Amino acid sequence: MVAQILALCNQKGGVGKSTTTFHLARSAVTKGLRVLVVDADPQGNITSVLTEEVGDDAAGLADVLSARASDTINDVVIDGIWDGLSVVPTAGETLGVVRDELVVAGAGREARLKDALHKVHDDYDLVLIDCAPSLDTLTINSLTAATGVVVVTQSKLWSANGLAKLLDTIAAVQAHYNPQLRIAGILVNQHESRTIGGAHWAEQIQEATTARGLPLLQPPMPKRAIIADSAEAAQGLDELGADGLELAALYDSYLDVLMERK
Repeated sequence: MVAQILALCNQKGGVGKSTTTFHLARSAVTKGLRVLVVDADPQGNITSVLTEEVGDDAAGLADVLSARASDTINDVVIDGIWDGLSVVPTAGETLGVVRDELVVAGAGREARLKDALHKVHDDYDLVLIDCAPSLDTLTINSLTAATGVVVVTQSKLWSANGLAKLLDTIAAVQAHYNPQLRIAGILVNQHESRTIGGAHWAEQIQEATTARGLPLLQPPMPKRAIIADSAEAAQGLDELGADGLELAALYDSYLDVLMERK
């Protein structure tokens, strides 16, 4: 079966995209899925936690996307920290350089990642693309390559306001580059249900997604230090006792929804 390709995105930084990618990858490998994580963020955060140390000069996604290199996914992919996990890494400054290269590239620049993944999509059950916190050429490549988008947001004013802009970008990609692209789920992350602002903006996001007919993953992911701490320590939540197991089960439930083919 052809892999599900999910791009996790939001143009706002600090919403927990990479952390969410980490925990969804963990959930998938514990279910026995063959998982590929593509680090499409020049910061390389997901590479740093899902792999052993990768040198700044190591081949990675930049080499796959650049017209100045001939590398394929299979040339650059490396083993992740868990059985069943592979990673297309990003380290150093090269992906930022290639992002700028894509700005002035010619026809077909939006589909370079799609073309690269097409050659390996039978090798995996799930591909997770960790996008940069921007709506740049790398994010457009990621959305063009994806079968589904996971929008990671927060129950806060700026996140709610930015959601409309992101949805407009997704619609433009659907119209011009990837008509099969669907919004697989909207995840409200780092939710603080006991605050007035958290409750208000969670309600606003729910009303907005319902009005647009978009799938909102329920319940929201609560703000818990253990979620970020476990990712930074490269440990699955399922390895961290009762509190971790409860949150791991929530990521499991998200993954079940996201893997549905509609």
